Amino acid sequence: MATEILKPDLAETGASEELEPPHREPEPARTATFRIWRGGREGGRLVDYTTGVSPGMVVLDAIHQIQADQANDLAVRWNCKAGKCGSCSAEVNGMPKLMCMTRLSELPLEKPVTVEPMRSFPPVKDLVTDVSWNFRVKTGIKRFKPRAPDAPDGTWRMMQSDVDRVQEFRKCIECFLCQDVCHVLRDHQLHEEFVGPRLLVHAAALEMHPLDVEDRVEELRRAHGIGYCNITKCCTQVCPEHITITDNAIIPLKERVVDEFYDPVGRLVRIFSRGKA
Repeated sequence: MATEILKPDLAETGASEELEPPHREPEPARTATFRIWRGGREGGRLVDYTTGVSPGMVVLDAIHQIQADQANDLAVRWNCKAGKCGSCSAEVNGMPKLMCMTRLSELPLEKPVTVEPMRSFPPVKDLVTDVSWNFRVKTGIKRFKPRAPDAPDGTWRMMQSDVDRVQEFRKCIECFLCQDVCHVLRDHQLHEEFVGPRLLVHAAALEMHPLDVEDRVEELRRAHGIGYCNITKCCTQVCPEHITITDNAIIPLKERVVDEFYDPVGRLVRIFSRGKA
C-alpha cells in the first residue's frame, strides 16, 4: 500500500491501515415448527410449536427454547447434552435418536419436525418414558464370575485380542435406542419373553470376557429369548456409539446357543462323553 494514502502515524511505522469490512445485511430470522407429543400414561396428542432456529442448533436446543418461552410444563429428560449420558432419547421424525446429537441442519425444516417419546416403553409425561424395566431385567443376567488366578502372584494372564473383543461393548451409554427400534419390543411388546439388544450386549460382554467362566447359554435360549431376534440390524443402525450390536454381540451368542442345543454332532459327543464318565 502506498504511504501517501496512509494516516501519518501509520506511515511512520510502516503499518497498513485496516479497511472496514463491507456492510452485510443481517440474515433474516428463521423459524421451524416442532410437533411435540404432549400427554402421559392415559394418552396424549401432538401439539405444534413454532420457534426461532439458528445455525448449530440441535433438537434439544429447540425443545429447551420451547420449554422456556411457550410450554413451561413440557417434560423432557436430559443431562450432559454431549451424547454421553443417554438421557435425551426420543423419536425424531419417527427415528430413535439422541436429541442432543441431532442437528437441525440435518432435518427438513420446511415441514414440522415430529418429536415423540420412545414407543417401546410406557410414557410418564410428554417426552419422558419409564425405562426402569431395563434395569430390572438386567438383574436376571448372571453376574461376572472370574476363573481362578493363573499366575504365581495371584493375577491373571490374557490375550490382548480377547480384551479388545469385549471393549466395544463397554461403550454402551444405555440410551436404549436399540431397545426402542427393536420390533420385538416396539411392535410386539414381548418384554416378558425377550430382553432386547441392549441386554444381549451386556450378556455378550460377560460371556466373551477372557476371565469369565459362568455359563449363560441356557438362560439366553429360554429366559432371555435370544431366538426372537431375527438379525435385521436395526439396533446397530441407531446406536450413537456405533457398537456393532448384531454382528459382534448377538450373532456370536446365537452361535453358542446353537452349538449347545441344536448341533447334532456336538450332542453326540456330549452323550458319549457322559457315558465314558
